[in-house]
Amino acid sequence: MKWLRQIDLFIRSLLQMMLYVGSTMIWAVVSLLSAPLPYRQRYWIITRWTHFNLWVVERLCRIRVEVQGLENIPASGGGIVMAKHQSAWETLALQRWFTPQTWVLKRKLLWLPLFGWAISLLNPIAIDRGSAASALRQLCRQGAERLAEGRWVVVFPEGTRVPPGTRGQYQPGGAVLAERTGAVVVPVAHNAGRCWGRNSFIKRPGTIQVRIGPPIDPKGKRASEILRLVEEWIEAQMQEIDPPAAASAAQRTATSSSAGAGN
Repeated sequence: MKWLRQIDLFIRSLLQMMLYVGSTMIWAVVSLLSAPLPYRQRYWIITRWTHFNLWVVERLCRIRVEVQGLENIPASGGGIVMAKHQSAWETLALQRWFTPQTWVLKRKLLWLPLFGWAISLLNPIAIDRGSAASALRQLCRQGAERLAEGRWVVVFPEGTRVPPGTRGQYQPGGAVLAERTGAVVVPVAHNAGRCWGRNSFIKRPGTIQVRIGPPIDPKGKRASEILRLVEEWIEAQMQEIDPPAAASAAQRTATSSSAGAGN
């Protein structure tokens, strides 16, 4: 019966959230205790929290993951990951395949007690989004430093999580970083929003499909061209791995275009 399924989803999601919050509090303390250790050891300890919570989501909420394109990840490591952003899931899951990695986040998140302090031990790229020009300078300076250390820099070019079947405006920050540093760009598409929607408490069972694309060599390319290649590849994959939502988005775009042409 439908109401029984809804209750089951609620209970499973509630248990997942309780384990998420509880593990965050425990790992935050453990992470702070790891502060004297070298970066690589700190990274391993702190990211056990990520792997634990992915395991909980997959087992408790019955979410499976299928990945294509692992062979496209450069064996040498280090580069720029530009990924679709639909969910909180990918902020965790990308750590499985791109390690060690760092993220671009709001500087004020580092001020959060325990959680923010623990995250700061992983040396994220913390930017002030009050000024776009300043944020871009910070991204390029700190990003170049992290890349020189052999880390992956994860960028969500849409800037914020978007619903399945929609396309956010792709921002040039990651592409500018690639142009200036010469670091390869690996595009990633996925449909995680179908199981774990943005700001959604309920996690729905299903299969998350992940596509990892061939590396894009930025040499001889302007940032605008790099960004175009990333967006075209990701959105082409979305048409395949999320067809109902993708078709709906295409219809909305067509309707909007027709309305605009008629004005």
